[in-house]
Amino acid sequence: MHVLLIEDDEELAKLIEKGLSEKGMRVTHIEDARRGLQSLVVGEHDAAVLDVMLPGGDGFSLCADARRRGVRTPVLMLTARGEVEDRVRGLEVGADDYLPKPFAFPELVARLRALARRPPGLVDELRGLADLEVDLRTRAVRRAGRRIRLTSMEWRLLEFFVRNAGTVLDRASITAYVWDDNHDPLSNMLEVLVSRLRRKIDDGFDPCLVETVRGAGYRFGP
Repeated sequence: MHVLLIEDDEELAKLIEKGLSEKGMRVTHIEDARRGLQSLVVGEHDAAVLDVMLPGGDGFSLCADARRRGVRTPVLMLTARGEVEDRVRGLEVGADDYLPKPFAFPELVARLRALARRPPGLVDELRGLADLEVDLRTRAVRRAGRRIRLTSMEWRLLEFFVRNAGTVLDRASITAYVWDDNHDPLSNMLEVLVSRLRRKIDDGFDPCLVETVRGAGYRFGP
């Protein structure tokens, strides 16, 4: 996996580069907005980690410019600015995920792996199943017109379900997407997470969308 890292904090960049390299990833590090945009446009990367505050520009403008030029590389915005408005702005300009500093390194790795596994062309879409509406860009979720608030883990589970609606998904594929490839698929964490998601999107609504397929996993859809 080839990751483009656009980050001007030299110490943080070295830590990220070292950590990702130890996970078997190849990292190209760029320190400023101008060269970062050029590398995004002409390079071939599986994912990009983009800081918001950069010399010569900002990550929001860089990401928006890259999308206007047809760049489809998955982008994770990494910044100390964790306010809701900034997260929404990042997603609106074309970022696929958002991770505020400080962060847990295993979560960065898991999110990058999840981004790299996404099929191309599925970003910035509004999906509907029955009376459930899911905006894959802004992470807005509504059922029967009612807004539903999800935690980051609940969102990743719902996102995986929505992207694979109608398909029976086994435990291993779900846990690899929601957590990472090293997560134990035999633990009960998945059942707990599914139960929490069911309470939010199924309780009080009809039809139920999260189906347990005995001996196989889960299927999502009406």
